[in-house]
Amino acid sequence: MAGCARREGCREPERDGLMAWSVCFSLLAAFLFAAAAALQYRAARRAVHGVSDASAAHGLLRRLVRDPVWLTGWGVNLGGFGAQAVALHFGSTAVVQPLLVTQLVFTIALGTIGTGRRPARLDLFGGIAVTAGLAVLFTVPGAIPPQGEPSRPRILLAGLIAAPVIVALSRAAWLRKGPVRAALLGVCAGLCFAATAVLIKLTTADLVDRGVAATAVDWPGYALAGSTLLGLVIEQRAFAAGSLPAAMTAMTMTNPIASYLVAAFAFQTLPPRTAAAFTALSFSVLLLTGGVALLSRSAHASREGDTVPEAS
Repeated sequence: MAGCARREGCREPERDGLMAWSVCFSLLAAFLFAAAAALQYRAARRAVHGVSDASAAHGLLRRLVRDPVWLTGWGVNLGGFGAQAVALHFGSTAVVQPLLVTQLVFTIALGTIGTGRRPARLDLFGGIAVTAGLAVLFTVPGAIPPQGEPSRPRILLAGLIAAPVIVALSRAAWLRKGPVRAALLGVCAGLCFAATAVLIKLTTADLVDRGVAATAVDWPGYALAGSTLLGLVIEQRAFAAGSLPAAMTAMTMTNPIASYLVAAFAFQTLPPRTAAAFTALSFSVLLLTGGVALLSRSAHASREGDTVPEAS
C-alpha cells in the first residue's frame, strides 16, 4: 500500500506538468486562431473595398489568394491547429476546448490594434466573465474530469448519436430565419468542431505511438478531415444566416460543452461526483456563456461599424 501511495504521489507532479503544458498550448492556439481571423478579415475588407457589383465580387477569392496578408493568416491558422494538436496530446478535450473560448477575448483585443479604438465596456465585462468562468472551472477540484484512455467503441457511439442530431438541427434551421437559424447552425458547427478535437487527439496519439504508416490506414484521420470540412461549411452557413452574435455564441459554447461530455463518456473518466464540483461546473458554464454572448455582440458591432461594401 505504501508503494502504491508513493507511486500516486510521483504521478501527481507529472500530471500537473502535463496539465500546464496543455493549458499553455491551448492558450497559444486560441491566440493564433484569433490572429489568423484578424489578418484574414482585414485582407478580405481590403479586397472587397470599392466592389459594388456581383461580377466583380466573383474575383474576390482570386485576389485573396494573391494577398500576402491573407496567406499569412492561413499560415497562422495552421499554426493554431498545430498548437491545438499538441495541447490535446498533453491534456484532455475537457481541458483544451474550454480554453479555446479565449479566442474571442484575443479577437476583440487584436481587433482594436491599428484602429485607434479602445475596448468597449461590453468587451471588458465579457472578458472578465470568460476569465472568471475558466478560473472556477480550473480551480475547483473535480470540476474537470481527469484524462483517461480513449474507448473507440464509445467514440463511435458518440458519433452515431451526434450525426442525426446535426442532420435534424440543420433541417430545422431551414425552417427558421435570422437568429434562430444562426443559432441552430452554430450548434451544428460546434458539434463538428468538438468531434474534430476528439479525432485530433486520436490521430496525434496514432502518429506518436504507431507512426505515419499505421495512421494512414486508420479511420480517425479520415474522419478528422470530414468533420473539419463539414464544420467549416456549416460555420459559413451560420454566419450567412444574418445573426453573428447568435451563431458565434451557439458555436463557441457547444464546442466545449460537447467536448466535455465526450471526455466524460468516451475517455473512461468520471464526471463531477461532488456537489461542489457540479456547482462549480454549472456556474462556470453560465459565466462562459454570458461572456461569450457579450464578446460575440461586440464582434458583431465592430463588423457592423465598418462601411465596407458587401461583396455579394
